[in-house]
Amino acid sequence: MMTSDTAILMVEDDPASAMLYEQGLLPSFRNITKADTLKLARQRFHEQSFGLLILDVRLPDGNGLDLLKEMSEDDRLIPTIVLTGQGSVKTAVDAMHLGAMDFIVKPCSPKKLREACEATLARRQKAAAVPVAEADEPGPADAPAAKPKRGPSGFLGESAAMKNVFALIEASARSDAPVFITGESGTGKELCASAIHNTGERRNGPFVAINCAAIPHELMESSIFGHRKGAFTGAISDHVGAAEEANGGTLFLDEICEMDLDLQAKLLRFIQTGSYRRVGDSKDRPTDIRFVCATNKDPLDYVQRGKFREDLYYRLHVVPIEMPPLRERASDMAMLARRFLKDYGAVEKKAFKGFADDTMTIIQNYHWPGNVRQLENVVRNIVVLHDGELVTPGMLPRLPQAPAAQPVAAPAGAAVHHAPPPAPVAAAPVQAGPSGDARDLLVRPLAELEMMAIDAAIEKFEGNVTQAARALDISTSTIYRKQMAWEKRKQDG
Repeated sequence: MMTSDTAILMVEDDPASAMLYEQGLLPSFRNITKADTLKLARQRFHEQSFGLLILDVRLPDGNGLDLLKEMSEDDRLIPTIVLTGQGSVKTAVDAMHLGAMDFIVKPCSPKKLREACEATLARRQKAAAVPVAEADEPGPADAPAAKPKRGPSGFLGESAAMKNVFALIEASARSDAPVFITGESGTGKELCASAIHNTGERRNGPFVAINCAAIPHELMESSIFGHRKGAFTGAISDHVGAAEEANGGTLFLDEICEMDLDLQAKLLRFIQTGSYRRVGDSKDRPTDIRFVCATNKDPLDYVQRGKFREDLYYRLHVVPIEMPPLRERASDMAMLARRFLKDYGAVEKKAFKGFADDTMTIIQNYHWPGNVRQLENVVRNIVVLHDGELVTPGMLPRLPQAPAAQPVAAPAGAAVHHAPPPAPVAAAPVQAGPSGDARDLLVRPLAELEMMAIDAAIEKFEGNVTQAARALDISTSTIYRKQMAWEKRKQDG
């Protein structure tokens, strides 16, 4: 039994339960302050510093989760255990979304509550003890040096949005419940899935990822479940699928909404029974895995349109985690940019030390449609193509503009330098030849066709360079490099 001087705020409206829980926490926890209403809890919280919150949901004057929400919005979130007599999955998910680290259904024994308090504080202390790498030393015009906040499994972020993600990862680590990750492309959904695996009880087991959008539909079933020799043309030997490879660990199904409906039915049975059958086999094989899935689509929209099974959605959508877009992580932009600059500078053996003030202002004002992945690629592009101590605005590659997007506000007191939107590199007008032959449209310099294809792809995906590159089967750095070359040729006349 551990002994702790941690100050605890216990919010419980039933006097008998509060007294019982307090006695159960003694002598392990000696510094306990009680509140029986939401109003009193707010008052106590603002009067004193606490290291742990035990929070009842149903209070005489409101919902206890409102306090959790206020703490998160004010960036004053502390380790929280939610107590409630209403043990619904929705309440638990709402509590974890707001940053709760544990959820206990009443009635619970004083011993169980004490053990939960000890485990919660132990996890927080363990997370605080993770070594944090020093941020790069800033140049004369860069922001002050600071240590980047590192979340589970190497995540970087100090914004309230990312702290909520970290809390959800930590809260779900002890469970085997399926996790459903949503978010735009480039927000770090696979990194989130990996963090869930690495911080959980299955961290010593395998982590197997399947991209449902990258594998042809006819091969997807074999990729997940495996196949027997001769099951179909080309099956020249037995094949072990992801379900078997992930036994004892985690199976991550990325872009889950792209899966065929027929295979969704088989996946549902797999989740329900814990067993699968290889293609061409008659034998069921048991396996023990945790399911984590992700999508950059709106899964409920796919359900309503009949493209995703509703029963599968609710089977997988137990612990939802939404990855915030980079434009909602304004306080993380400078940290991430400096980290990428340091990492790629070391790889490329370049002498960059930081960003000029006006460069950082442009970065923080840009809407980043490709999110963290786009920022990383932009910084890598700079490091590869340039050299120096400070990154200047002229080193930035052309950044696609989204007319409907609003720029992220610059930090208070900072001078705002609005980067003029780059003029599009216009290809020559497309006209048929004198013969009217449609093939004349394609008989033109390859560089011109290349320019037309890239501009068309970027326009189709509304400025998302990552999606455009994926559609063209090239890297984002290739797009940026070619755009720079076109722009230079245009300026040179």
